[in-house]
Amino acid sequence: MLTQQDIIDFCNQHDYDVRKSKSARWIDQKLTVDVLSFIADCILQFTADDPHKEFKVKDIWMFEPVGESVRLIFKKPDVNNPKAKREYDKFFGQPLKLLGYAKVLREEKRRGCNIYKIENGQVLEYIATRERNAIFFLKTYIEKVLLDSDMMTYFDDFFARQNKDTYKRVKTAMQEFTINNTEVNGIKECNRIFTKVINVLAYYRNARGTRRGHISKSVITYDELMYNRLNFRDIYADKPKGITRKEYAATHPVKVNVAYYHYQSAKAKRFLRVFNDQNRGGRTEHLETAHMLDEAIHMHHIFPEAEYPEICYYMENIIALTPTQHLNYAHPNGHTHEIDEQYQHLLLLSKADRIYENLIGASGERIYRFCDFLFVLNVGFDDDDVLDIQDMDFCSVINAINMHYEVKEKRTCLN
Repeated sequence: MLTQQDIIDFCNQHDYDVRKSKSARWIDQKLTVDVLSFIADCILQFTADDPHKEFKVKDIWMFEPVGESVRLIFKKPDVNNPKAKREYDKFFGQPLKLLGYAKVLREEKRRGCNIYKIENGQVLEYIATRERNAIFFLKTYIEKVLLDSDMMTYFDDFFARQNKDTYKRVKTAMQEFTINNTEVNGIKECNRIFTKVINVLAYYRNARGTRRGHISKSVITYDELMYNRLNFRDIYADKPKGITRKEYAATHPVKVNVAYYHYQSAKAKRFLRVFNDQNRGGRTEHLETAHMLDEAIHMHHIFPEAEYPEICYYMENIIALTPTQHLNYAHPNGHTHEIDEQYQHLLLLSKADRIYENLIGASGERIYRFCDFLFVLNVGFDDDDVLDIQDMDFCSVINAINMHYEVKEKRTCLN
């Protein structure tokens, strides 16, 4: 499994100077992070039987497992609908062009048609595994393109001094650069490309970017980089303290794209399984002497996906267990719709230990975020006080977990 440093090293191997390539399609106006990650996953599925297989854009969108996912996850029309051809050409074509320019895919034109082949399967898998990876790849790649093209100084200046003057300067510089060095000659299209460039960088710098053609009034948020823009953190940000999650949801109904969250959940489970196999020898994350020699092949949601869709794809809510731990202990008697709360308590404590090891450890990829663990607990416990815990204060996290179940046990006894 690649690390962020591996992605930096990969990009540094290549010359992405747009002045030499004369291509504006190194990034495009329709591209979003979740779509990039999804298309990378589609390519891996299509080439699963032969990693050296060549393919065209239409091969990917007409691949049977892909069609239903696109329709359900991204609410697109049927892939066989002739009227949708142009839309799908962009939806699939633009990420493929980016991956080709980045040298993740090998691209060549034959008889007027772009033919692709996987150039670097590890990087493609890194992008496909989860959206956070895709964002880091995109940020690293954009910075390298701008650096190679002698454009980075305009963006650095804007992020150093965020005002209307520096915004106008970087936007104008990007317009002139694109028109002078690529086939694009329209200001409107230049500005759409500019948005995709500056907002990824702004998100990583926790800075202002662009909205509706102007400098944004606030920092760019994660959901602005996505096609599926529903962000439960933003929704819950307005929830008054003292109001439960269910009470707030009753007065602020949200239409959840179940297919999208199920897909992300499956990817998160797959990622954690690979990470656990490669970095922990496939051992259970909940250390019990009786099961230390058993392989942890089950990825279990500590807070169930059906009840908590908003945290189903957070790896801080998923734990690697042995089949016995999963089906005998976490779910009593194998009833997967039931949760043993005493065991759930223990699993959260174990997950806190694994997150601590990952974030405090001397080496290896950091796959967790402390703030994400707090959000998982906030939603799972329906307790806003958890969000007040200071960064990396694991002692307070352990205390909050223990207190939650102690209070629940007392309530149960009283009833």
